[in-house]
Amino acid sequence: MTVLASTALDLSRAQFATTSIYHFLFVPLTLGLGPIVAIFQTLWYRTRDEAWLKLTRFFGTLFLINFAIGVATGLVQEFEIGMNWSVYSRFVGNVFGAPLAIEGLAAFFLESTFLGLWIFGWNKLSARTHLATLWIAVAGTWASAYFILVANSFMQDPVGYKLVDGEAQLTSIWKLLSSNWALYAFGHTIFAGLTAGSAVVFGVCCWHFLRRSRVDLFMRAAKVALIVLVPVSCVNLWFGSHFGILVEELQPMKIAASEAQWETCTHCPFSLFQIGGFSQSDPTPSTSIEIPGLLSFLATGSFSGTVQGLNQLQQQNVEFHGPGNYLPPVETIYWSMRAMAYAGSLVALVGIVGAILMLTRRLTRWRWFLWAGVANVILPFVACIAGWALTEFGRQPWIVQGLLETSQASSPNVGTTWVAISLGVLILLYLVLFVVDLVLMRRYAGRDPLAPSDDPGDAVPAVGY
Repeated sequence: MTVLASTALDLSRAQFATTSIYHFLFVPLTLGLGPIVAIFQTLWYRTRDEAWLKLTRFFGTLFLINFAIGVATGLVQEFEIGMNWSVYSRFVGNVFGAPLAIEGLAAFFLESTFLGLWIFGWNKLSARTHLATLWIAVAGTWASAYFILVANSFMQDPVGYKLVDGEAQLTSIWKLLSSNWALYAFGHTIFAGLTAGSAVVFGVCCWHFLRRSRVDLFMRAAKVALIVLVPVSCVNLWFGSHFGILVEELQPMKIAASEAQWETCTHCPFSLFQIGGFSQSDPTPSTSIEIPGLLSFLATGSFSGTVQGLNQLQQQNVEFHGPGNYLPPVETIYWSMRAMAYAGSLVALVGIVGAILMLTRRLTRWRWFLWAGVANVILPFVACIAGWALTEFGRQPWIVQGLLETSQASSPNVGTTWVAISLGVLILLYLVLFVVDLVLMRRYAGRDPLAPSDDPGDAVPAVGY
């Protein structure tokens, strides 16, 4: 039997991975659903058509459920960094302090304050002011994501620092805030969020089409969702491929591992699927379906570009950093890359087909496609989780690229027993929260937006200008 985690380090990694992945289920939907709800309310403000107001309240409820659980699950990570990863926290604390303080004291308070005004401001604020509170809250969620990604980008590409007594000291906040990795990661994350938000809105609409429930009303929401989904999901595929060029420059080991490319090559193919070839002892796959030159294009922008192999990169790392195994988990990275790419491509395909059916007025008649639209809700989250796994596993064995190894970053005084207990508690708690989230989302997504409500705030919309 294989032991998945036997030391405090292994358990700490499992714990942070569990909480990070679970929290990241809520991040893209928050980033993407908020703007769509704001678009609905903007359309109501401009037209005073009550249908848009009903859609604002309907999807706004789903947004708030997701936001609340996302905030609760994200707070745990801050405590884990200090308690389970004290060496890492001490090493990067002087760098992380600036972006995380800005995120906590500015961006998070911006989004939470104005979201609170939006929640409780119905019938109290003018229509224009009330709409502004939602757009400001959306801007706050995007700003919050940016500053967190700035902190994470230092782990991927350390910039704007110097080492003082074995610790990283921030020397340029502007270099940190404007690093290429942070900017690319932010763009990729926002596109992924908009894809997730629009896919969820479209999936909910498809569900109501299947039930023949308020078809005219949800057709409006479906049109907005597809207007966002089609271009954003397609652009994100292009944007992600260009991100690969930066990754090849800064983390060539990650690119080589994503293809299980053991030897340096030119005109390197990209395998759609392969069996075997994931270890130095077995570098040649027994089965592989390849597209010639595609890996070179993704990594260098040229079909004839050179991609460094894992063996050569391992030797370079040994020469520069000293003896050790600098290979990441190749098979995990290989399949994470494909899960991200394939799921993202399927989302774009569903959006394109949906747009065609919408334009030809056949959307509600193709029930098999409506079921595909409902199932499509899952795919953006699969892509996001796989992309996050690719990003973090691909950096191993480093927790800060080239500066601090993961094996050296955990808290030396935290024992296996306490980490195991806390991991078990968190898994149990997160399972409960997951069930609660599913029940609430299912309940409110299946409601009739035009049904009478007991909420007195629904009686009269915000008025005035």
